[in-house]
Amino acid sequence: MELMTAVAVRPRSLVVLAGLPGAGKSTLLAHLDAGGVPVVVLDSDQVRARLRTVFPARLPYRFYRPLVHLVHRARVLLFAAGRTGLLVVHEPSTRPTTRAWLVLVGFLAVRHRQFLWLDATAEEAMAGQVERGRLVRGTSFARHVRRAAWLRDRFAEGWVPRGWHALTVLTRRDRVRLSVTPD
Repeated sequence: MELMTAVAVRPRSLVVLAGLPGAGKSTLLAHLDAGGVPVVVLDSDQVRARLRTVFPARLPYRFYRPLVHLVHRARVLLFAAGRTGLLVVHEPSTRPTTRAWLVLVGFLAVRHRQFLWLDATAEEAMAGQVERGRLVRGTSFARHVRRAAWLRDRFAEGWVPRGWHALTVLTRRDRVRLSVTPD
């Protein structure tokens, strides 16, 4: 059973959808309802797909992964600063430095910062990775899982990460409706 979760956002919000790799962020974004309001969604998979057409097909992703992440972050910065309207960013954000960077981008671009956490167990996230046919390296995934467990505990206590205006915790059954409210 799916649940519709309404999230109130401002017209120039920076909305970050975070969670473990494989948690279902891409699936949730595919069903995102912004109520007819234009929204820009930035996902590193968009960059990966584009670069896949540039590099030889046999070139393993690990060789151009750093470039994908660099270009993704540059796009986030450029879109946040140079565009109006809603901006939704797909990013695991289990690292404190990633969250801090996104806060800085939102602050500099004068955007309301909304953090959505898609909560999933390590098992659910691993099953999601297997389903999509792309596995995160074991050591990297283990670090994400440790950091996500810490975040999950803080979120259960009502903690909102520093620099974020609001936090919404979602489950894999949730669908999101962004409701734009006046500034």
